[in-house]
Amino acid sequence: MADETDAGQRRMTRRDALKTAGLAGAAALSTTAAASAQAREETATVKNPYGGVPSGGITLPPYYRPTPYLVSNNIYYPGQEPIGPDEMRISFIGSTPIPVTKTQAGTCIMVELGNGNRFFFDFGSGCMRNIIAMAVPLQTVNDIFFTHLHVDHYADLPYLYAFAPWMGRWKPLRVHGPSGRSPKDGIKHMIEGMKMMTYWHTDSFNALPIGDGYEIEVNEFDFRDDNGICYDKDGVVIRHWRRAHTKDGASAYRLDWNGLSFVWTGDGRPDELSLELAKGVDVFVTEVQPDVANLQALKFGMPPIMAQNTIDQAHSPHYAVGYMFDKIQPRLAMVTHVSYDEELIPEITAGIRVHYSGLFQFGAPDIVVVNVTKDAVWTRKAALPEAGNMARPSPREAIGLFDLSPTNLEVKFPNPRHTVANVQEQAVRDREIDPKKYYPPDVYREPQPNFPQDFTIDVREIVLKKAKMAQAKLSTKAAEVQAIIDVIEAAK
Repeated sequence: MADETDAGQRRMTRRDALKTAGLAGAAALSTTAAASAQAREETATVKNPYGGVPSGGITLPPYYRPTPYLVSNNIYYPGQEPIGPDEMRISFIGSTPIPVTKTQAGTCIMVELGNGNRFFFDFGSGCMRNIIAMAVPLQTVNDIFFTHLHVDHYADLPYLYAFAPWMGRWKPLRVHGPSGRSPKDGIKHMIEGMKMMTYWHTDSFNALPIGDGYEIEVNEFDFRDDNGICYDKDGVVIRHWRRAHTKDGASAYRLDWNGLSFVWTGDGRPDELSLELAKGVDVFVTEVQPDVANLQALKFGMPPIMAQNTIDQAHSPHYAVGYMFDKIQPRLAMVTHVSYDEELIPEITAGIRVHYSGLFQFGAPDIVVVNVTKDAVWTRKAALPEAGNMARPSPREAIGLFDLSPTNLEVKFPNPRHTVANVQEQAVRDREIDPKKYYPPDVYREPQPNFPQDFTIDVREIVLKKAKMAQAKLSTKAAEVQAIIDVIEAAK
């Protein structure tokens, strides 16, 4: 009679067990070797996209390092850091389309160059607050380039226009921007409308020294002249080209100076022209509008189709932005004109990284500061004072504002165009309370509502007073004159 085990399975001997174990071990070794070979192959193909160095950053290129001129590598302190002679500094003064918040003003980018020039690209709502906090003298804000005429890109212009002449900008304001399909679509028409809107303000302020401050030099270029030059002065060349943004008349800009370059596309759909004309730029900045219409409907109560259609007509989603970055290959790629919602930033970044592995950062929230030289790119945040006030022009800026020179050392105030009597009925003035009733006798002064005619300030008095405060020894008249000339020449 056979053993029961023979009917179903043969009894495993000691020899069989050893043989089975050997086969299993061989299989395991074989699997391990294959896995190791695969791992070695994968390791060989995975690398830092920048060819970085140990401890050099996660994915940061070797040129991402401070420029030689920084006061602090970590924080930009407004008004405390002169720009280097071969350096470009880009500050994101405002960074959102809507809503304007405590941390984000309307879109505005300030570009400062080592030759002393300063430019503004767009001038959105609330940007003046940040310009003042950045210690930029109000009367020196000039050469504003508008990408297009949506209100979120020019809303603070009336504020600047109305008050800068009162601060001493007695020369015309200079603005630049595209034409349109009709005269009503161009920047000249918008400026004329602004003059009409602010007429009461400007006419009343003409009872003060204003000069030509309420004149505006409008450089309206042909929006169809792709890659045309709209600024060429002091070695700075600014070009423009068309963008697809709802209707004709939206433009991008490229600034080139001293071997450095900057592009701000403004708003628009992803386009081939930008890929061509921005190729190889140092800092490429564009807008981004992530396609989160359903989420916005939950937050703001907007029908999703409103946001979806707006993007499809006029804006670049985050995937498209990454695609453009990859084709252009800038040293630094940036996005602005975006509501900086913390929960969406990782998703926007992920969408950009689908196509682009280069150096990328947000130009938001306010205020991101970028310093650029030929050898280095560095970004920081500005430390803005809560109670920032208007800064005084530097000696160099004052020379330009008031046309000072060694042979012209007097600031001659423009004569007002009005007296108070010209613009206000005497009956209203007669109802004013007698100042003697509220001024203490020891500080009383007679009010002078009409500004004096032919008023001047002698710069020599200011310079000499400053020199005496510094205990300078100016023993002769010639030495005094030379001290004044030295100040002016140094400021040049």
